[in-house]
Amino acid sequence: MEAQKSSLENQTPKDKYSPLLYLVAFIVALGGLLSGFDTGVISGALLFIKDEWNLNDYMQGILVSSTLVGATIGAISNGRLADIFGRKKILIFTAVLFFIGSIICAIAPDITSLIASRFIVGLAIGIVTFAVPLYLSEISPEKIRGMLVSLFQLAITLGILFSYLINAGFSNVEYGWRFMLLAGILPAIILGVGMMFMSDTPRWLVQAGKIDEAKKVFKLIEPNIDADFEINEIKSILDKENQSKNKKFEFKKWMIAPLLLGIGLMFCQQWTGINTIIYYAPTILKLTGFSTNATAIYATIGIGVVNCLMTFIAIFLSDKTGRKPLLYAGLIGMGICLFVLGSAFQFGEALGANLKWVSLFSALFYIAFFSFSLGPIILLLVSEIFPLKFRGLGMSISTMSNFLFNFTVTLSFLPLINKIGEAHTFYLYGTIAFCCLIYIYFMVPETKGISLENIEKNWINKINPRKFG
Repeated sequence: MEAQKSSLENQTPKDKYSPLLYLVAFIVALGGLLSGFDTGVISGALLFIKDEWNLNDYMQGILVSSTLVGATIGAISNGRLADIFGRKKILIFTAVLFFIGSIICAIAPDITSLIASRFIVGLAIGIVTFAVPLYLSEISPEKIRGMLVSLFQLAITLGILFSYLINAGFSNVEYGWRFMLLAGILPAIILGVGMMFMSDTPRWLVQAGKIDEAKKVFKLIEPNIDADFEINEIKSILDKENQSKNKKFEFKKWMIAPLLLGIGLMFCQQWTGINTIIYYAPTILKLTGFSTNATAIYATIGIGVVNCLMTFIAIFLSDKTGRKPLLYAGLIGMGICLFVLGSAFQFGEALGANLKWVSLFSALFYIAFFSFSLGPIILLLVSEIFPLKFRGLGMSISTMSNFLFNFTVTLSFLPLINKIGEAHTFYLYGTIAFCCLIYIYFMVPETKGISLENIEKNWINKINPRKFG
């Protein structure tokens, strides 16, 4: 029956997917605007906040990373809630939370209040970072799953670019940083209103026993699909997991492998230094010779544009070349760029006025390599590798680890620069990038063209990750 289904799929025209599928994926992916906006906006606002309240390096790190603490809690606390209440309700709640948090950030009277309000924003980011890829992976046919899930990373890059433009627009305005943070209500409104018109994912609907609704959603997003076959596949997986009368989720030994993989992938994404560039881009550029806050902020717009445009490579190629080749190319390029950036700082005196341009362009190329590899592909893989009943919790644990790694990198960045210098800090991240290359080669499965149900079967049967297929 599996072979018959595969044969039928190969004979079906490529336009079998409903335009509604792409519309739904696009609207849901806009949740990435929240995460991207907050990631980028603090980089510009920080330059003005630290001057207004005379913040030292430690307090700057606390302010930036307070969002990550909230995100860690948001990620871990809502995994089971997404399994219980569904993906749609969780995303609507996230939009409301981000809206409220952005308003409180803008009116914060002191640094303590601002840190607390950014913690609230972080809760929303933690939820959306696992809920959106989860939703997208569960509505996507396996042949275009890479493209659709990668839309989330594209939305993140659009959010970052939007925040850089907002930063530039308010860079010469009195109390401009407050308006920068207030602008976060815009992506929150877009996500909240958009999700009002969405259904939940068919895989969650089957798990919740809403079979007729699941069948309807399957047919809406993929008219030629054999909805009964898909539903029976999902139910068979659930039945195996439920083997006894006890319907509650039970963690099994074979689930350790995808869980450790999810955490390992998140380490690779964060400890190769991406958010030191995104969060501190204006700060880094000022260190290299850009004279004012405004010029440093304007220079980061180029980073935002490159970040956005290069994500399209992953959207178009992840389902053709596969996930791992993009990761290989990205990590090699990132590692080289990090060593170039470190060398620029180490030999800054010899470079003279050229230091700022070498630093800017090495950062641009670093972002370019990240944007088609570790950015979208890690989130895609983590959305694919977990079994259905463990998917919400597994993704939330992985996302929690992502924000914990992000927190440690962000909080340690400025102290590391002061302790070992800019050059050796970037050398450290470059070395980690090459170590991650080896890890991905041996430990990460290629999931291109494999259904979520078959990925789960591979884990159950303890297939070597390098032999998934």
